[in-house]
Amino acid sequence: MAQTRTEALHRNAEGLDTRSPQEILSSLAEGQIEAAQAVRAAVPAIAEAALLVAGSLRAGGRLVYAAAGSSGLMALADALELPGTYGIERERILILIAGGEEALRDLAGAPEDDAGAAADAVAQAGVGAGDCVISLSASGSTPYALGALDEAKRRGAATIAIANNRGAPLLERADAAILLETPPEVIAGSTRMGAGTAQKIALNMLSTLAAVHLGHVHDGYMVNLFADNAKLRGRAARIVAAVAGIAPDEAERRLEESGGAVKTAILLAAGAKDAGAARTMLERSGQKLRPALSEIRGERKGDRLPSRQNRT
Repeated sequence: MAQTRTEALHRNAEGLDTRSPQEILSSLAEGQIEAAQAVRAAVPAIAEAALLVAGSLRAGGRLVYAAAGSSGLMALADALELPGTYGIERERILILIAGGEEALRDLAGAPEDDAGAAADAVAQAGVGAGDCVISLSASGSTPYALGALDEAKRRGAATIAIANNRGAPLLERADAAILLETPPEVIAGSTRMGAGTAQKIALNMLSTLAAVHLGHVHDGYMVNLFADNAKLRGRAARIVAAVAGIAPDEAERRLEESGGAVKTAILLAAGAKDAGAARTMLERSGQKLRPALSEIRGERKGDRLPSRQNRT
């Protein structure tokens, strides 16, 4: 079997264990930087994939992550943060990791070879048309990742693959294929390092762009965040104050009126009659704040115009 890029020896790895701690760490840092740079070439593919994610979520479908080992941990990190960051309902984010919950205590290798278990997990979750599945594997040939993607595709779900080897089977089977052609690891085959870093960056970019498409980002602010602790409540107030151009104490009042909904609070501050009217504006705008704000400004401009009788 031909050696894959993710299993090859890095050009600077020979004699690594004989170097000083500072030299070793410098090599490891450079390996991470090289891996991160590999994501740039994947930007068009990530953009394509983000449309699939946003389309599924907008239509009421679910976003499903499926992976094993280190890739599973990268997927887990991305998936768990989406509800708090962008207000996406937790029940619409699903994580399938080889070995199940036990993998969070013992990341054993054997479960990643079980394609049947992956297919069963997809079936038991009721994945189907309208859902979007992201399957990750550094090698691009992990049976669990392949089994999950194949079953999801068979059941009519949109599929996205992320892998670090060109020509990987996983990439060839997906609707959208994201190749992260990272260099060999400084520690050969340790894909929790460079490959994992690139996967996490790609997932960050993918889910963030999907959130932009869904209207959850405005001028770099997370305007659909779910504020369930003191830090996030303070952040929500600062966002409302910044976007609406109001004082912090008024921003807090508007958030109370809106039930904690940042977009609604901003529209209230901008002149929406009440929370119900603000929510209706957001429904008309596809949950996008900018056109809703434009609607309010247009109404205000119209209110300032003299009547037709007075203009004659």
